[in-house]
Amino acid sequence: MTNPFTILFLTAVLLAAGIMTNTYFVGRHIDNFSVVDPIWSLGFTPIVILYSVLAPGDPVRRFAVFLLVALWSLRLGSHLFARWQKHLPHEDVRYARLREDWGARTGRMMFGFYQLQGFLQVVLSLPFLLACLDPQRGTGPLGLGPFQWVGVALVLGGILGESIADRQLSRFRADPARRGQVCRDGLWSLSRHPNYFFEWVVWVGFATFALPSPYGWVGLLSPVAMWHFLVNVTGIPMTEELSVKSKGDAYREYQRTTNAFFPGPRRG
Repeated sequence: MTNPFTILFLTAVLLAAGIMTNTYFVGRHIDNFSVVDPIWSLGFTPIVILYSVLAPGDPVRRFAVFLLVALWSLRLGSHLFARWQKHLPHEDVRYARLREDWGARTGRMMFGFYQLQGFLQVVLSLPFLLACLDPQRGTGPLGLGPFQWVGVALVLGGILGESIADRQLSRFRADPARRGQVCRDGLWSLSRHPNYFFEWVVWVGFATFALPSPYGWVGLLSPVAMWHFLVNVTGIPMTEELSVKSKGDAYREYQRTTNAFFPGPRRG
């Protein structure tokens, strides 16, 4: 008999594939493929609903996982959707560049890219599934153990930090007098990408929450993968390349004096 992990994992793969397929056709219809960004974040909510409802683990733990993931997913997804909507009808420069690179192959390549995004959602969601499958009730307050409470604190702290960073950047960009300048307000004086850093903290929290569960160590793949994507792939490298092009020496000075990812004091 197939075990619950396999059933739920494969069901989540099909769910994510279906959401991404529909999102692809929406993006193709409106000729704006960057719509996938907010949908990707929002898509973790149906996945965690699937796990929290159907997994046979402890109900308290399943409910806690649902609350944490839904809070993070809906906050980030709504923020990204508002930002995407604000820039309509223009497409995010990352997707415009992909169109240029792929040329006539854009349609099928973008479909594959969307499906890869969906599969990545399921892989990153491993801590949710592992925690929801754990039948053991914690011995701490509200039926959660020490690792779960540390995970809760990290997730909530990460959401708060990312929200503050997003708000500070939005307020900076809304000031016409500061157009073309480099944001050094608040958290942006300690890190060039505090929003990415606190996003990573959220995933460290999810992995910490799942760590005591059977095979919980597998969930550590999520913050490791998220760190790699943010620091080496689609996060910092592309964002900084565009910032240098638009702000020139001012941003190069920012790079010289301010940490890229982990917050710290200004250098030099």
